[in-house]
Amino acid sequence: KELSYNNIHDADAALQLVMEFNNPAAVIIKHTNPCGAATGKTIEEAYDKALASDSVSAFGGILAFNQTVTPELAEKLSSMFVEAIIAPDVAPEAKKLFAKKKNLRVLTLPLIQPEQGSKAIKSIQGGLLVQDLDLRATTNQDLQVVSKRQPSAQELLDLLFAFKVCKHVKSNAIVLASNNATVGVGAGQMSRVDSVKIAVEKANTLGGQDNLRANGSVLASDAFFPFADGIENAAKAGVTAIIQPGGSIRDDEVIKAADDHGMAMVLTGIRHFRH
Repeated sequence: KELSYNNIHDADAALQLVMEFNNPAAVIIKHTNPCGAATGKTIEEAYDKALASDSVSAFGGILAFNQTVTPELAEKLSSMFVEAIIAPDVAPEAKKLFAKKKNLRVLTLPLIQPEQGSKAIKSIQGGLLVQDLDLRATTNQDLQVVSKRQPSAQELLDLLFAFKVCKHVKSNAIVLASNNATVGVGAGQMSRVDSVKIAVEKANTLGGQDNLRANGSVLASDAFFPFADGIENAAKAGVTAIIQPGGSIRDDEVIKAADDHGMAMVLTGIRHFRH
């Protein structure tokens, strides 16, 4: 089965995100947005965690891995409908399993990071828009803690993970994460507070009544919060820490809201705002 225009576009989005990670990573993309992303000790664990993020939306998705697809992973993948899989390599036994699915496309290619200065090009009516690719990586050294409470070591790991994923989500983008895995994604909304509500709803609805996954998670926002309402909604859901660029004229109100709820907040000074 040939790859469609949208298949290639989604595969590229999956590839860009999975290359953000050094540890075994799995990414599930629908309509260029990640509905699940995770890292793990093994590629199989990463996939299980990514799928658990939103197993409903994963149906008919495009999956990317940053390590060889093993027979064990292929066995897991064979039980669901997947449009395409992209990875640096696929084990021979895994290829045999995939061959039984006549509409599945499997793509292998080396995961080579784009060079600094590489361009992103989009068509518009009568011309093209050209800009530098967003290759900026956020590290601990970029973070400014602005809340009264310092984030814990685990919160810091999850915050940086969530911000990496958030970079690849259509704005307004909100990502909830826990244990180096997404648990809720709010993408492409016209209001940031709506993206927060959707991310929380995804986390809690898919987790079930006995597993409200937003509780205890961290939150990443691709751009600043214009008002404190997004923080209030996150606090009600049990979010414990937030990473965001900062730069709003109401930063003081936003930070105060985090302090009022005992949340940790770090600023990156880097806005992604993917369109």
